[in-house]
Amino acid sequence: MSTELLYDWNIVGKTLPIFANPIELCDETLRDGIQSPSVCDPTIDAKLRMVDCMEAIGITIADIGLPGAGERAVQDVTRIAKHVRDKRMKLRVNCAARTIIHDIEPIVRIQHDVGIPVVAYCFLGTSPIRQYVEDWSADMLLKTCDEAISFAIREGLETAFVTEDTIRSAPEILEKLFRHVISLGCRRLVLCDTVGHATPDGARNLVWWTRGLIKSTGEDVKIDWHGHNDRGLAVSNSIFAAEAGADRLHGTCLGLGERVGNASLDQLIVNLKLLDAYPHDVSRLFDYVKLTAEACKVGLPYNYPAFGMDAFRTATGVHASAVIKAAKKGDQLLADTVYSGVPANWFGRQQEIEIGPMSGLSNVRHWLHVHGYEADEKLVHAILEYAKTSDHVLSGTEVSKVIGDRMQTGG
Repeated sequence: MSTELLYDWNIVGKTLPIFANPIELCDETLRDGIQSPSVCDPTIDAKLRMVDCMEAIGITIADIGLPGAGERAVQDVTRIAKHVRDKRMKLRVNCAARTIIHDIEPIVRIQHDVGIPVVAYCFLGTSPIRQYVEDWSADMLLKTCDEAISFAIREGLETAFVTEDTIRSAPEILEKLFRHVISLGCRRLVLCDTVGHATPDGARNLVWWTRGLIKSTGEDVKIDWHGHNDRGLAVSNSIFAAEAGADRLHGTCLGLGERVGNASLDQLIVNLKLLDAYPHDVSRLFDYVKLTAEACKVGLPYNYPAFGMDAFRTATGVHASAVIKAAKKGDQLLADTVYSGVPANWFGRQQEIEIGPMSGLSNVRHWLHVHGYEADEKLVHAILEYAKTSDHVLSGTEVSKVIGDRMQTGG
């Protein structure tokens, strides 16, 4: 499709690439995602299939569990790590842990037993409200970091320091903690919007501030952004964080997670792909979304972006007519774009034309052609007349009944 057919206001005023560096993704579905009280913890077989999908769509690293939670978690994490090892995946793995030795020890054992790197993402609450509730002092937080991060690094673990509720934490305490863990050898800081408080400006401000602090240390330290969706801004915040200089974005498939969930990883991928910032093949992304919904026993909303039932489905006459005319020009991208901001074909989907009370003759002719019927004009008008009396989009059974009735009457 010619670029002359679209004028893109999204790029007006942009003189540089939106993202200075390639964007990495951390998939939190198997840890943060299944912490949702409304989802089921998938079977280990389902988890392995989910990991296969992560590999297929180019995910950088996956959080495969919190082994400090108990023996079942240790078994699942070990099995997944061995699966990644045995299939020689590019996908890296990490585990979550409280910033205490008790939680880090099982990760050390798993890394030793499996023989591949397992990154320890060690989290610690740092906001003033959490410090007040827990009666934690700044000195206690520093001591906790010193003991746990030193232990992890000494035991050969690559370590990321995760500050819970970073977006509501004071720069004074963050600076002390960040400088200390960097001095210990930690080379990744994870900035968290744990309760979904951030706006895009807040995400950008925090990443900019952290970049400045890292620069002053002279060390090569990466930044992760981990956001939740309580204000419905998680995907936007993640994109702003990446534009501000975050190296790795976290999310979960379908946005599963505590309360209203995390940044939706699949929606992030859709947007990064459209921003020409995700070079991987995403044709199996729909498979991953369906598998996660099934494995976690959650419904997929009909209007869910890109992957809901109605994402590329219309019964409106004007819309359907334009899509059909575009398809007849032999250009798949044109058909995908004339009435959609997301090309269905990129993500394993296709345009669907239905018949309903808002339909026109083009809907009926197209439906009959797709389903192998001759588009006899009397039949076309009979189906449309029936649809106009309905209060819903017709099912295939209903259309077939009209066809059958016409055949019986010979009309």
